[in-house]
Amino acid sequence: MVETLRQAKRIIKIVVGFTLLIVGVLLLVLPGPGWLTIFFGLALLAAEFAWARRLLDRLKDTADHVKKTAQSVVQRR
Repeated sequence: MVETLRQAKRIIKIVVGFTLLIVGVLLLVLPGPGWLTIFFGLALLAAEFAWARRLLDRLKDTADHVKKTAQSVVQRR
């Protein structure tokens, strides 16, 4: 019973994660928070898949780089 429940939760996380990824990609061209949705989808999938963890880490690094660049531009003004 416990193993079945664990498997059901895992499947739900995977389905919701991929759904958020697909919706996030659609929201990149439609109005809405595309990158935020992709981030949440990857966060769910990162618990199950190593590729999602690597992609999430890369996304965080890129966001940190963009933040630092924006801060340096603002400080120059």
